[in-house]
Amino acid sequence: MGPAEQVFPAGPPGRFPRLLARPGLGVNERYASLLQVQSLMPRQAPEKKFSNSTHPVTDRYRMGSVSKKPPLRNRLARLAAAAAVGLAAAVVAVGAGELVAAFTGPDSAPVIAVGSAAIDLTPTPLKEYAVRTFGTNDKPVLLAGIQLTMAGLAVLAGLLAVRRRGLGAAVFVLFGGLAVWAALSRPVAGPADALPALAAGAVGAAALVLLAALVGPPRAVAVPEDGPVSARTEPPSGGPPRRVLLAATGGTVLLGGLALAGGRRLSDSRYDVSAARDAVRLPAPAVPAPPLPAGVGPGTPGLPPFVTPNRDFYRVDTALTLPRIDPRRWTLRIHGLVDRPLLITYDELLRYPLEELDHTLSCVSNEVGGPYVGTTRWLGVALPALLRRAGVRAGADQLVGRSQDGMTIGTPLESVLDGRRALLAVAMNGEVLPVEHGFPCRTVVPGFYGYTSATKWLVDLDVTTFAAHDPYWVKRGWDRTGAVRTASRIDVPAPFARVAAGDVTVAGTAWATHRGIAAVELRVDGGPWTQARLATDAGPDLWRQWSLTWSGARPGTHRLEVRATDGTGAVQTEDRASPFPAGATGWHSTVVTVT
Repeated sequence: MGPAEQVFPAGPPGRFPRLLARPGLGVNERYASLLQVQSLMPRQAPEKKFSNSTHPVTDRYRMGSVSKKPPLRNRLARLAAAAAVGLAAAVVAVGAGELVAAFTGPDSAPVIAVGSAAIDLTPTPLKEYAVRTFGTNDKPVLLAGIQLTMAGLAVLAGLLAVRRRGLGAAVFVLFGGLAVWAALSRPVAGPADALPALAAGAVGAAALVLLAALVGPPRAVAVPEDGPVSARTEPPSGGPPRRVLLAATGGTVLLGGLALAGGRRLSDSRYDVSAARDAVRLPAPAVPAPPLPAGVGPGTPGLPPFVTPNRDFYRVDTALTLPRIDPRRWTLRIHGLVDRPLLITYDELLRYPLEELDHTLSCVSNEVGGPYVGTTRWLGVALPALLRRAGVRAGADQLVGRSQDGMTIGTPLESVLDGRRALLAVAMNGEVLPVEHGFPCRTVVPGFYGYTSATKWLVDLDVTTFAAHDPYWVKRGWDRTGAVRTASRIDVPAPFARVAAGDVTVAGTAWATHRGIAAVELRVDGGPWTQARLATDAGPDLWRQWSLTWSGARPGTHRLEVRATDGTGAVQTEDRASPFPAGATGWHSTVVTVT
């Protein structure tokens, strides 16, 4: 072997060995050529070998020459998967609760039970704010708020479950426990009412645990420290394929949606009373109301009709689901401080002499100038006659009505028996009571706001004392009596309306139930009061409409105010008060622009 071969041992045939081994070059010249070639060759890091290793990607992870931190995109994807898992578990939980509630009663469904408890626990000022702000949409707003809260808790449960499944499941268990308490806290609840909440909590927790197991660990992205950014390699995640998670989550949502829809459909079918209500045949009244006199309404466009259609009659109550009572199974119990307790079926009630009563009913939550008032021709049985038959004992001073859903309403007993036309109503405006207005039976006592006189879905009358029992609203600070206060309202022109200069028609409505309206006055911009023209008086238990021609209205913005005088001569007070605790007071005003 020559000197050149010792310095440059033989290697695999290639371009550079042939170059260096050309004959005629000495050792030093060949060494210089080698340095020149090496400077042109790309450098490569030495590759470490590991025993029992066959995977090129995982070998590079073992070398420690790569970054293993999951990128932001993968971390966000995992958070989204966790949130989706929680929401899917919530959907199937609610569906399970609704399905079971189809057999135990719609008001035992978890969302409804929690909503009803929320209504009961809400402070009165906040409750009044909700009625004032949302009107008759207060219940949908409440339910939407509960559902949004549930969605937020479900997302939290999903985020917890992918780290520690027990913590995520605990969120569903706790909400199920809350729903159990809410369902059992109702005054008419039974043990079976807890079953929907128990089912919802158990199904939701189980679904969450199973789905969370499909959310694998975050995927790291391998970036060799000595390689370009484009050389990223995703190692295996160690979890199920993403399509398995998507399929399982979607299937859970679908299953929950089917259970929810099926439960509500089954509930509507099981508790539907429309056929039974349609089958009711009302006897002719033994004491019909006289026809309304001509001229009860001035006929001014924009004024509400004198008799309020059933579809437009206001509804303010605490029922998130309407009690649906089959009249064939309905009974009314009259008991308490009576000599002869009574139990009356619906057919028996219809066999009593029926009377008609024209009456204006208003809600204590009505603000000054508000819409929660309406007039109806009621048909029913005289309540005083039934109480005399039961034999009211001395010392009784309150009549407490209880509805199917547990609501209690107390009325001063002496007012029921003082000769006013108090009724157990079974119809309004010639139609069997609509379900939303109390079918099959409700109380009507003129002179009082609904919260002390109008028990809808009536099933029980307890003759008692004020000292022995505080009804639902009295417990929450409302006035014990609830007598209607004098009120008046400008209906025409509408607030902030633009009217032409000259003669302007102003019209509205006034009421002081059981006292009647003797006069209505209007003033403009704080000027002198002017007497309005009153429509024909139809009786002290009805509202009275009025109108006035505002002559010589000049261009500009003007404020109109109205006040009424009741049948006793008392003038409506100017002092402004909110509905709580005994009804709103103050003069209604509106602003118009004359052009």
